[in-house]
Order: sequence, then structure tokens, then C-alpha cells
Amino acid sequence: MSVAHDPHYGPWTIEEVLALGEDRGQRRELMGEALMMSPAPGTKHQRASLRLASLLDRALQETGVPAEVLEAVNLVLPDGLFIPDIVVVEAAAAAEDPITYDAEAVLLVVEIASPSSSGRRTDRLLKPPYYADAGIEHLWRLEPEPVPALVVSELVDGRYVERTVAEAGRETKIEAPFPITLDPGALVSPRA
Repeated sequence: MSVAHDPHYGPWTIEEVLALGEDRGQRRELMGEALMMSPAPGTKHQRASLRLASLLDRALQETGVPAEVLEAVNLVLPDGLFIPDIVVVEAAAAAEDPITYDAEAVLLVVEIASPSSSGRRTDRLLKPPYYADAGIEHLWRLEPEPVPALVVSELVDGRYVERTVAEAGRETKIEAPFPITLDPGALVSPRA
């Protein structure tokens, strides 16, 4: 079902984007004052997101870190509004059940690279500086194709530095922001 909207001219604000309402068919993000829209993710992406979120949740429970794992929430940054694939937020912030989260409450952001070339550029090049400017210490990027890999980055002097690249077929232990062991190949592979 399509919904008619009044035409919009000029720059967008966070309030205007949020006023568009929820749309499970697409994501609406704000980069600066520019509205970016992308379709709902495909099966491989959703499979990876669900499995990784489950692993992260289990790791939080095992370590007792007071945080919650959430998928596709509105994250307010100093210069934008993004909808990361997965975020780990402080438990106190999640308990308030907000419509948006501020970057200060975020322990980890995970982006799952889109299969399109424009989506990959957005996830690899455009979003990380916004997350860094917001002071989010940990950024992971799952690359489902051509060979599944997880790029684990940490904020150092205002920029992300790659600390680990976990590759498919190999269990890799990641220590921060909390210990977790995973195989990126198992996140994207269909069940037999």
C-alpha cells in the first residue's frame, strides 16, 4: 500500500523525518539535511541480523553487561538520524522505551553491508564518520559477500581503526565491548 505525502522542498530535519511515521517497507535516514531512503533488507541480510543479534544478546547475558541488543532503531547523531542494523544500548536507556536513542547510550553499532554498490559505499564510507563524530566507541561491519567477514573497529582519536577482521569458516573471539566468539559464515548461511 502506498501513502501520499505532501511534497517537501528544501532540507529535512529529524522531527520531519520522524513525523513521516513508521514504514516497514523502507528505511528513512537523515545524513546532514539530506533524506536517504532504502528498501527493506533482503533475506541474507535479515538472517545475519537476527543471528548476530541473538549472539550479542547471549554474550551480554553471560557477561552481565547492563545493556540491550536492538535491531533497526532510530539513532540521533549530532548531524543526522540513522537506523543501524543492530545497536547495543545501555539498559537504562532501553528501559525508557524511547522512539529515538542518543549516541551517548550506544555501546556498539553494527552495519550489515548492503549488496548494492551504493549501499556498500554508504555502510563503508559515509556512515562511519557520523558515528565517530557522535563518539560511538565500537563499530562493526558485517560483509556478507563475496566471502562473509566481520570488520571490528574501535574509535581512536576521533577515527575508527580496524582491530579485527573475522573471516568465514573460523571462530574468532572479539573482546570489546564485551567478549563474544563467532563465525561470520554461520551468520549468513541458509539452514540445510
